[in-house]
Amino acid sequence: MTTVTGPNQPRRRTLLTGVLALGAATALPLGAAGAARAAAVPPIADCGTWGARPASSPVRILPTPPVKIIVHHTATPNVTDLSRDQAFRLARSMQNWAMDERHWIDTGQHFTVSRGAHVVEGRHSSLAELQGGARTVESAHCTGQNTVAIGIENEGDYTSVDPRTEQYATLVELCAHICRQYGLRAYQIYGHRDFNATECPGDRLYALLPRLRRDVAARIGGDPAAPVWPLLRNGDAGDRVRALQHLLAGRGAALDADGSFGPATEKAVRDFQTLVRATADGFAGNQTWHQLVAPVRQNDNGEAVEAVQLLLTARGVPTAADGVFGPGTRTAVTTFQSSAGLPADGLVDARTFGRLLG
Repeated sequence: MTTVTGPNQPRRRTLLTGVLALGAATALPLGAAGAARAAAVPPIADCGTWGARPASSPVRILPTPPVKIIVHHTATPNVTDLSRDQAFRLARSMQNWAMDERHWIDTGQHFTVSRGAHVVEGRHSSLAELQGGARTVESAHCTGQNTVAIGIENEGDYTSVDPRTEQYATLVELCAHICRQYGLRAYQIYGHRDFNATECPGDRLYALLPRLRRDVAARIGGDPAAPVWPLLRNGDAGDRVRALQHLLAGRGAALDADGSFGPATEKAVRDFQTLVRATADGFAGNQTWHQLVAPVRQNDNGEAVEAVQLLLTARGVPTAADGVFGPGTRTAVTTFQSSAGLPADGLVDARTFGRLLG
């Protein structure tokens, strides 16, 4: 669980508008020239290049790679200035807002794609760690995900218009590059509203995410289909509820995994939703599952492993529910993955978990 609070609430960038000029967005289909360009690695201006202030304290370098990408929009005006200088001005404005208004140590996100299709590094050391491909920088772009997700801001407000064609093409380039560097798959690209109660990344950009996954998958391979989650509520019962209860208990809830979604489970869901700034409605849906589920693999142990084991048994692959992910559990996972048409890698990531939940 992250110790850094994410900033991105609806209209969260109103303080950044400053000297930025208003303009109209244009959105055209990504044609052949754009597709060819999207196969390349985009140049990324580091913090020194755009004139970043030093972080107020050392950024935290995490020893593990990220497991997902989260897409945002800055909710700033859709400027017509497409220059590199404008991208750098935006980067400085965002860092000033983050440090002076929010009192964070540095910019919240890892990278920003400007309307002119320029990419800049956000938080210090993000680019160096991306180039290394093994570690990442703790961030402040999405509550509950700041130790496990790369955050990409896109300059502009995409509530009612699409990003510019060139900007979208560069976003595809950047996501594909991040996926290659960290071994991520295209379905591990999400929008901010998948995790927190926010309008970000805007209705139009959010609606483009399935296309973004497909376009990235066309460059790196693999199935771009995102995880699908059940909706559980008070009155439900069964193995899916038991799995939910195990996951909540693993996050600190005092809850018995009895398979009955009653008032205690509803309260535990609401408490967790409040903690991670999801919509606190007491229903276990998209945001709740996205926040609860973390990758589970061999040698792990605990409540999440037990949830996987009981779901494997429920899906016809009998597995001892002892909370220890040993060779037997790995074999059961790969057996299930093969039967479900998933890569049989033994890793229970979000998509395997979603398939187990049914």
